[in-house]
Amino acid sequence: MTVATTTAAAPTTATANATLAAARPHARDSICLSDSEILAQTRHPGDQFILRLRAPEAAMTARAGSFAHIQCDADIPLRRPLSIMAANAKEGSLEFLYRPIGPGLRALSRKKPGDRVSVLAPIGNGFSFDPARPRVVAIGGGVGIPPMLMLAADLAADGRYLPLVLMGSEVPFPFELAAPQPSEAWPDATTAALARLEALEVPSRLASNTGLAGTYAGYVTDLAKQELKRLGPGALKEVALYACGPEPMLHAAAKLAVDLDVPCQIAVEEFMACGIGGCAGCTLQIKTPSGPAMKRVCVDGPVFDSRAVY
Repeated sequence: MTVATTTAAAPTTATANATLAAARPHARDSICLSDSEILAQTRHPGDQFILRLRAPEAAMTARAGSFAHIQCDADIPLRRPLSIMAANAKEGSLEFLYRPIGPGLRALSRKKPGDRVSVLAPIGNGFSFDPARPRVVAIGGGVGIPPMLMLAADLAADGRYLPLVLMGSEVPFPFELAAPQPSEAWPDATTAALARLEALEVPSRLASNTGLAGTYAGYVTDLAKQELKRLGPGALKEVALYACGPEPMLHAAAKLAVDLDVPCQIAVEEFMACGIGGCAGCTLQIKTPSGPAMKRVCVDGPVFDSRAVY
């Protein structure tokens, strides 16, 4: 990745985040309850589903790292949290990727276009960005990929950042693949990228332990380590890591950040009942300057500094 130089004064982190959120200003009191129409639902190999819902107000305020709490069926009272993969303010829609594990999401997977579901969104604090670290490396694993795709789209639109998206999966990726821009920095076998990111001119690479064509043979965090270790100390000072995925992957990303002395934000997942901070059923122990503290993943997160978690 290369970074363009500029003589203009760098904006503050607060200014950068305000700029990124300008099209979709976000605040905790922006959570919307809507009776949402299902616009599309497609099933993909590996029992993966991509769901698109009409939710105009939520689409205006969603940020990368925020999520929706969806009532999957009228007969199942507890909602299910799903990370937002895309928010289209013009169309007024939200997009999600999920696997139907458990009765709630299995019920959701049976819904058809035209059906309606109750949606609370957007919930939670999303990712923040520092213009002093424009080399953004986003690591997504499995159903942790969605926030990374939204992050990349937001940063590509902003124009001051150079996102690189690395994704790992043990089942076929549920997206159209494309040949990436050629680069000598990658292993010869790493020849697959996401078409939706190539269209945004965001580089991406895929990893898998199951021999998927065009992927790096191994863990996605090992692919990230290979990419980052080729950078010199000066370039590493411009890098920030972002990750979402299964707990072992998050732990590996956090360790990589410590080893290379770069900041890292992670989006964590927890079981939750209310999703809006009332039940405290999704608490996570976080390190703070005054000692350990219990934080609610739904409203205090789901994004945390990795060093506060691990």
